[in-house]
Amino acid sequence: MRLGIAAVAVAALVAFGTAVGGCASLPENVDRPVSQALPPPADSPLARIAQAASGATADGQAARGASSGFLLLDGPQSAYGSRLALAEQARRTLDLQYYAIHADASTGRLMRAVQSAAQRGVRVRILIDDFHSAGRNALVLGLADTPNVQIRLFNPLAGARASSIGRILVSLGDAGRIQQRMHNKLFIADNAMGITGGRNLGDAYFGLGGDAGNFVDLDVLAVGPIVREMSKSFDQYWNDKRAYPVASLVSREEMDRIREKAAESRRSGQGGDGAAKPSPPDGEPRPDAASAAAFGDRRAAERPGWDEQPMDLAAQRFVRAPASLLVDQPAKIAADDQAKAEAAPAKPDAPRGEMPAGETVVEGLLPLIAQTRQDLVIVSPYFVPGAQIRSALAQARQRGVRIRVLTNSLASNDAPVAHVGYARHRTDLLDMGIELYEMRADEAGLRSALGAGSSGSLTGGMGESKAMLHSKFIVRDGRLLAIGSMNLDLRSQKQNTEIALLIRSTELSAEATAIVEKSLRQGAWKVERDPAANGALVWRAPAGSGLQDAHHEPDTRASLRALLWLIGPFAPDDML
Repeated sequence: MRLGIAAVAVAALVAFGTAVGGCASLPENVDRPVSQALPPPADSPLARIAQAASGATADGQAARGASSGFLLLDGPQSAYGSRLALAEQARRTLDLQYYAIHADASTGRLMRAVQSAAQRGVRVRILIDDFHSAGRNALVLGLADTPNVQIRLFNPLAGARASSIGRILVSLGDAGRIQQRMHNKLFIADNAMGITGGRNLGDAYFGLGGDAGNFVDLDVLAVGPIVREMSKSFDQYWNDKRAYPVASLVSREEMDRIREKAAESRRSGQGGDGAAKPSPPDGEPRPDAASAAAFGDRRAAERPGWDEQPMDLAAQRFVRAPASLLVDQPAKIAADDQAKAEAAPAKPDAPRGEMPAGETVVEGLLPLIAQTRQDLVIVSPYFVPGAQIRSALAQARQRGVRIRVLTNSLASNDAPVAHVGYARHRTDLLDMGIELYEMRADEAGLRSALGAGSSGSLTGGMGESKAMLHSKFIVRDGRLLAIGSMNLDLRSQKQNTEIALLIRSTELSAEATAIVEKSLRQGAWKVERDPAANGALVWRAPAGSGLQDAHHEPDTRASLRALLWLIGPFAPDDML
């Protein structure tokens, strides 16, 4: 999911917004009680699993010779089942930090597990970037009425939540701030286990997107001492002046209107996506507008092969490895005037690995590129390299480093405008000797090669739905894996806040490399210069796919290509 299109629209309208001088204001004198992560409880099954997997002590501290433990989550089922297991087995705390939480079937099931945890006494804190918490997706905010559940919205837009477009229009006077977003993703249970990576929460991230397509992602489940650093990062954002409690932004009357609109949709037999929804089976909770059941009645289990079951965490084999956490500071996003006025001089302790002032997660990854000696694999859905990234890649190539990049094709990109920023650098990157691969959007031909529901490939398990690359990771020299929420682009570098785990492990690096190499062979176009066409670009079809090579952006309409050709000169890289 990308803000780029909205950001470009905001830029086009900002002159109008400045001229009229009107922008809605955020609330003043907001009460934000400070809270911190709690130690893992002694009776937590998650803490016991983490201790066994990492060699840490019972309180999560690193014992002599202990490392953290890691498990790559390379398919929708493992990504979903792991989160469900964390919610169901948590005993003391659940901390969720996301760019977007959608009110749909898979998230409804997951949020019901989170709500049940709160009802049995677990403290739940949910921190969401405010941009997408409008319309039906605002339903998640109603969970704040549940005892033990607190929800805060980061970097909010002012105005009513009937639609995102309306909120953008009333906030045009603050366009610079609202196009900056909190892009971090964390799901932490009992301060003992945590998940980070590229996924938001929603059907399209768990292979249930249907005709709208699915995001192809890679996450990592971490246990042991590194989770305490992830929790410190969450605390820093939670306690920041840019985080607003729901009650300070959404009145009870407005929340009631959102709930009633969702209830009317259910009574008419239609869901948020326009598809008819069956009644829940006997034994399932009935839709209550004040609960996660309001998200939708359709069961994710309707998808063949989807069992909605939690992962058996105790049966997993975690790879022990040293790791560090890179986290952007919340202050990377400009505060609104009121938050600046309220800000206290003291700041929470920074998590280990936090970037120094003025440096970002993406800039922190540049030394990894500079230290590469043989092989560099980059997976970035939006690959819009600024001058620093291009320079680091060029220097690596001069040292003889093999560089392979997998990004979205125009057809698989959910934000076509963002493709402009990549396409304008494509020939220069090829001339450096960088190998470029673009993900196929049409997965029908790939399904037979991988087998329905298979994993072990970034494109596995998508069935015949459109696939959109959303994984974000780098493998350096087969020994270091960097995985998180960041793209290698100027938006991640300069605008959004991001988070990344750096894991020094040949085993995990080999596993991630094998996943992407299978995708390169079977699910991606290889972009080259065609000597027979005076160096024009050619998209080489995967071997054995039965497809023909293409001499323009594959699987796209001429009208879309023409539109982007017209827009391109007016779309700066740092806004894509």
